[in-house]
Amino acid sequence: QVQLVESGGGLVQAGGSLRLSCAASGHTFTSYAMAWFRQAPGKEREFVSHVSRSAGSTYYADSVKGRFTISRDNAKNTVFLQMNSLKPEDTAVYYCAARSRIGVSFIPSGFQYWGQGTQVSVSS
Repeated sequence: QVQLVESGGGLVQAGGSLRLSCAASGHTFTSYAMAWFRQAPGKEREFVSHVSRSAGSTYYADSVKGRFTISRDNAKNTVFLQMNSLKPEDTAVYYCAARSRIGVSFIPSGFQYWGQGTQVSVSS
């Protein structure tokens, strides 16, 4: 089992940047593909970005492509989400998730472990 703890959320003006971090513990970090999801009030949890175990492959939702960058530091058991050019519609709780199964998934049910979430608020 793996424990995930997100940090780095906050309030930022439109056009600004934030860097989210997700620290993992409890199991071999490189056994897991990692992803970020987000959930706005009254909406379903949606895929944001995915990084493979080796960080050799990354995937992004169309809504964040070109603005967000996912990365991972396997030596520090941490995954990051660099968010630039933030928009008010990026406002949500952002969740880190881990997947042990082989292959890529873009849906919440494809991930076994979740963090508690960190709030990102973007003002216009």
